[in-house]
Amino acid sequence: MATSADKVASVFQLLEAGSKQGYIGENISQLEHALQAAQLATQEGADNETVLAALLHDIGQFCSAKELRRMLVEDIGSDDIDVGAVGHEKLGAEYLRRVGFSEKVCELVESHVVAKRYLTATEPQYYEALSKASKLSLKFQGGPFAPDEALAFERDVLFKQKVQLRKWDDAAKIVDLVTPGLDAYKDLAIQHLAAH
Repeated sequence: MATSADKVASVFQLLEAGSKQGYIGENISQLEHALQAAQLATQEGADNETVLAALLHDIGQFCSAKELRRMLVEDIGSDDIDVGAVGHEKLGAEYLRRVGFSEKVCELVESHVVAKRYLTATEPQYYEALSKASKLSLKFQGGPFAPDEALAFERDVLFKQKVQLRKWDDAAKIVDLVTPGLDAYKDLAIQHLAAH
């Protein structure tokens, strides 16, 4: 059975793969983006679970449906399973659940696209400030919320954290920004997994 340290090493290995991949439509790598989001969360005094969610919010970009399927097959002992076509936020959240992260971390990861849909529906200036790539992806993510969807989202107990994570996600696109590396979050992630 894998230890918490082994699990974190595996998750961080996926993030490190992001150092070789550009962040879609931006001039930074996926890893730089993740580290900037985590740094913003830390600087604003977010709790540990929210910092981890900021770091891992795009993990679904690296965790393939094939890898998730393998994990699910191991869990249920059968290969008669379909993970379907899902967005990176859902794939990442499910992957993190299987690894053992808390439901709060997984919900925050899963919600960063939904929060974008909320913000574009409720703050006109938010949409205008989005990068070209983010505006384009919004079309594929369902577009801005309808008024009833926005009201339902506002009732979520993690509403404020979900919106804040999205804002960190949007801000974490600064070229050549120096941030702490992955090692700065290693002990935090190991302790988190050991506690859950």
